[in-house]
Amino acid sequence: MSSVPHGGSDSNGSTSGTGPRGTGGKGGEGGAGAGGGLRVVVVGATGNAGTSVVRALSEDPAVGSVLGLARRLPAWSPPRTRWAAVDIGEDAALGDLTRHFRGADAVVHLAWLFQPTHTPKLTWRTNVLGSLRVFEAAAAADVPALVYASSVGAYSAGPKDRPVDESWPTHGWPEAAYCREKSYVERALDVHEREHPHMRVVRMRPGFLFKPEAASQQRRLFAGPLLSRRMARPELLPVVPDLPGLRFQALHTDDAAEAYRLAVTSPAAHGAYNLAADPPVDAAMLAELFGARVVRMPAWPVRSGLAAAWRLHLLPASPQLFDAVLRLPLMDTRRAVEELGWRPRYTAREALMAFVDGLREGRGMATAPLASSLPGGGRAAEVATGVGERP
Repeated sequence: MSSVPHGGSDSNGSTSGTGPRGTGGKGGEGGAGAGGGLRVVVVGATGNAGTSVVRALSEDPAVGSVLGLARRLPAWSPPRTRWAAVDIGEDAALGDLTRHFRGADAVVHLAWLFQPTHTPKLTWRTNVLGSLRVFEAAAAADVPALVYASSVGAYSAGPKDRPVDESWPTHGWPEAAYCREKSYVERALDVHEREHPHMRVVRMRPGFLFKPEAASQQRRLFAGPLLSRRMARPELLPVVPDLPGLRFQALHTDDAAEAYRLAVTSPAAHGAYNLAADPPVDAAMLAELFGARVVRMPAWPVRSGLAAAWRLHLLPASPQLFDAVLRLPLMDTRRAVEELGWRPRYTAREALMAFVDGLREGRGMATAPLASSLPGGGRAAEVATGVGERP
């Protein structure tokens, strides 16, 4: 999620693998780019959303420099981008964040942990306490603009037959840690905005984000090591269950990144923006993608199987997240279109196909979260370190 979408990663997956520590080039002081243009710091710059946001910003002539913060530094060097290592889940991160934020024109906060679902205290430490550190550091460094990656998962249960706008309640689905944490951070940001009215605050609420390079990461986060690349072939999925509530919105990650770029570079952008592509994803679309038949069935058999697999550490995604997906509302994106001038280039179907193609090809990127496989054993390392247990 966010859109689904880690300390040092982003809102659509957790970090994995290992990488160099320290700084890649000159860190601190808002990225310290020479020359003019906006100075932007991206927190959680190496995951699904982060890599697309960094690329979009680095290619914008209005942006002079980008400083990417991550737990582990990547072997990826987009233009005008520098790197620094920070783990926002650690108490000591507050001072480092403040130092890196000084002189920045905008901070984009994407860092989020999806795993470990079996240890919610750990995700809370990064996702909630880490977000509070980012907000506090942005205020201490007097950053003019803060762009935060919220999610459709922050919304309370809502309708599937009509879209809701940004005024829909953001109380999440309380049984799912992801939604609970996204909702809590929304409340914390409410307080932050009241206490710092001089700061321009933007909240992005994307649907599920997909791109080919994130397919291996998302397979690790949600399906686990038992889903092989061969199983992504359409002929191996004969039926798609049509479950009550199975209707959600998807978006290509690069389209979401364009909205973040617009939010950073548009001084009038503020408040919340829903992000999603048409049409909504349902069983009929999934069946079309895989050449499968649609079979209507109740949710409980699927939910029971997922719950058993999760308890046995065969599947990393929790059954509570499945419950939330069936209850998420459809979102109205008119505000982003009208105020930001944003329009997705890819349909939801194309975004899903990008994921399927990337999964089949084992795609990835030269960052720890998006690596095509874990170092030191690939899928065996996933099993050895505990399915649903590792951050």
